[in-house]
Amino acid sequence: MKNTIKKDFGLWIIILLPIAYLASIWQELPQKLPMHWNYKGEIDRYGDKFELLWISLGMPLGIYLIFLLVPIIDPKKSLDKMGKKYQSLKFLLTAFMSILALYIIYISKNQSLGNPNYIVLIIGALFMLLGNYFKTIQPNYFIGIRTPWTLESKEVWRTTHNLAGKLWFVGGLVIIILSLMLDKKLNFIIFLSITAIISIVPVVYSYILYKKNEDLPAGIK
Repeated sequence: MKNTIKKDFGLWIIILLPIAYLASIWQELPQKLPMHWNYKGEIDRYGDKFELLWISLGMPLGIYLIFLLVPIIDPKKSLDKMGKKYQSLKFLLTAFMSILALYIIYISKNQSLGNPNYIVLIIGALFMLLGNYFKTIQPNYFIGIRTPWTLESKEVWRTTHNLAGKLWFVGGLVIIILSLMLDKKLNFIIFLSITAIISIVPVVYSYILYKKNEDLPAGIK
C-alpha cells in the first residue's frame, strides 16, 4: 500500500487541487451558496458552504480509494491482469472527479452555471476515453458490464465489452458534437437518451449472446 501511494504521488496532487482552491477562496464565499442547477441552468437549491468541503475532497478521494481497495478484495485477482491499463483508468477517473469538483466550486463561487452544454461535453469526452478501456477489462466483479451472463462466460464478457467500447466511444463523440450545436434543453434530452442507449444495449446484448452460445453444441462454443 505504501509503495502504491508513493507511486501515485502525482495523482495525490490532483486529488488535493480542489481543496487547495477552496481554501484559497474560502473567506470570499457567502455562507449560503447555490448547490444544484436544473437543465436550464437555473439554481434550484442552495446549501451551506461547508458542503463544498465534502465535494472538494470526497469526490476525487472517494474514487481513488475505491480503485485502491478493489484489487485487494477481488477474489479472482482479475484486475491485476490489466497492469498499466488499470493504473491509467484509476488516474483518468480520479482526475475527472477532481476536475468536476473544481468546476462545482467555481460555479458555486460565481453563482452561475454558465452553459450546461459544457458539462455534457466533458462527460462525452469521458465516455470516449472509457470506451477505449472496455476491451482491456478482464472478467471481474467490480468494473465493466457485470451481468449474470458476462460473469458466467469469458467469451460473452469479451464480446460484450468489445461492443460496449465501440458504443461508448461513438456515443461520447456524438455527445461532444451535439453539445457544440444544440440548445441546452434539446442537448440535455439527447444526452440522456444516448447515455441510456450505450448503457442498456450492452446488457441486452450480453443476454442474447449468452442464450445463443447456450444453444450451441458443446464442441463449438
